[in-house]
Amino acid sequence: MATMFRPVPVEQEPKRKNRFVLEFPSELGIESFNVQTSGKPTIEIGSTEIQYMNTSTFVAGRYKWSAIDIEFIDVIGPSTTQKVMEWVRLHAESATGRMGYAVGYKKNLVLKALDPVGVEVEKWTMIGCFITNASFDSYDYSADDISKVKINVQPDRCLLNA
Repeated sequence: MATMFRPVPVEQEPKRKNRFVLEFPSELGIESFNVQTSGKPTIEIGSTEIQYMNTSTFVAGRYKWSAIDIEFIDVIGPSTTQKVMEWVRLHAESATGRMGYAVGYKKNLVLKALDPVGVEVEKWTMIGCFITNASFDSYDYSADDISKVKINVQPDRCLLNA
């Protein structure tokens, strides 16, 4: 009996998790090379039940894009912490208690997957992102680790432009 072994064709290069660029609007001053990890868009589609006699049929309900986790290296001068806090201050200002307008704090982010030579092979445009959580790591005398900044952003919509 013949073996049904089918390897992945060489012509179909797989996408790699470490070949990506996340771009921020220039007014934020956050550089793409500071990004260490980024989640990809995730969508949740609700289900609406239509009952009829003793059975049910389902149709798609409301949909919602899930929040995305992003992790940065915290560099010195100007620090990543400072740049993220400037974006946070567009949402809410701790010193005064003032809140910002959505037109000021919502930003569009672009996540690109790259091929082995750096050509864009996948492009997600995440529209209307705002920070829902920001974490500025911790200090530890016994650690050699690099300091990180983590944020969680909530997009309104995500568009895939392949």
